[in-house]
Amino acid sequence: MPELPEVETVRQGLNQVTLNQTVVGGEVLLNRTLAYPFSVDEFLQNLTGMAIAQWHRRGKYLLAELVKLDPEKTPGGWLGVHLRMTGQLLWVDQENPLQKHTRIRLFFAKNRELRFVDQRTFGQMWWVPPDQKISNIITGLNNLGPEPFAAEFSVDYLQDQFKKRQRPIKSALLDQKLVAGVGNIYADEALFLSGIAPTTPCTSLTRPQLEALRSHIIQVLEKSIQAGGTTIRNFLNVQGINGNYGGTAWVYNRTGEPCRICETPIERLKLAGRSAHFCPQCQGRGNRE
Repeated sequence: MPELPEVETVRQGLNQVTLNQTVVGGEVLLNRTLAYPFSVDEFLQNLTGMAIAQWHRRGKYLLAELVKLDPEKTPGGWLGVHLRMTGQLLWVDQENPLQKHTRIRLFFAKNRELRFVDQRTFGQMWWVPPDQKISNIITGLNNLGPEPFAAEFSVDYLQDQFKKRQRPIKSALLDQKLVAGVGNIYADEALFLSGIAPTTPCTSLTRPQLEALRSHIIQVLEKSIQAGGTTIRNFLNVQGINGNYGGTAWVYNRTGEPCRICETPIERLKLAGRSAHFCPQCQGRGNRE
């Protein structure tokens, strides 16, 4: 499932190729991909003639600011996208053969196309009218905690959030209400670098541990963004290229392989239905740098 670095990689790629390009038409191949409006005609009519001024990211949501290319740059609302488990946004020539799981096509000049491909069909798209608050239409935005890179994501914030939580720290980090976008891969990585076992109750974490955890969450996210994200199964950037972080991961998806620090085999367990990868020797023995 694309996490913050993968979605940020897509955002950066889209800003390189789609800005100031006008939608000239489109095609919806799977109606239920539309989260708003439900009418295919209404969705395409309101997007056609609109240009993309800028792509933004909030958590794992992609938000394209739409404008008319008139002297006033009249606002045209927003295009929202959530990739969910297997979604891909690909910038391709219209003549390229359709991928089997293509769900929505948006056409641009010079036979270019933004193609939404989604094998599991959980991904969604929204058109938000210019007179509507985005979070009134894309309601999931109302449930997101602070961004990991924001000042609000502080040690004091974590200490306040964890003081009454008995749940394992790994499970807490996957809660989008606590912090937006971290996800399974980078929670494992940050916990390893912080020397914290994934089963550690939130309430037992000391302030130095929280300082290390916050720092390493930011560190692994930044490193993965620089590597173009992680490709385990489905993730591709807008040019159809895999992310490279997975090959340098400390623990994620490395069950049975030797720890890069102490050579103890990496273990895997299940917490609330999600996997957690960790080194039984290193985690709990202080911070890893």
